[in-house]
Amino acid sequence: MLVPDPKVVRQLLTRYATLRIAQAERQTAAVARELEDVTRRLCVTMGTAGVHDAIARADDLLARTRTDRRRSPEQDGESGLSLAV
Repeated sequence: MLVPDPKVVRQLLTRYATLRIAQAERQTAAVARELEDVTRRLCVTMGTAGVHDAIARADDLLARTRTDRRRSPEQDGESGLSLAV
């Protein structure tokens, strides 16, 4: 099974949350269309039929990614140092 890129998942979740806030503040057709598009992409990316399941799977994926990186960055070929160093 393919695992989505955590960076892409994080971007989709951020965009989804931003659009939900924008929709709550002021509903417009443009925001509604973009929210529908991001919702669909999030569901497809996470392999779900509903946004609530997609968000739950995305949260789980990101939590696993954080846990895996804390355990052993060297296993992924990383030194654990920031790129800014």
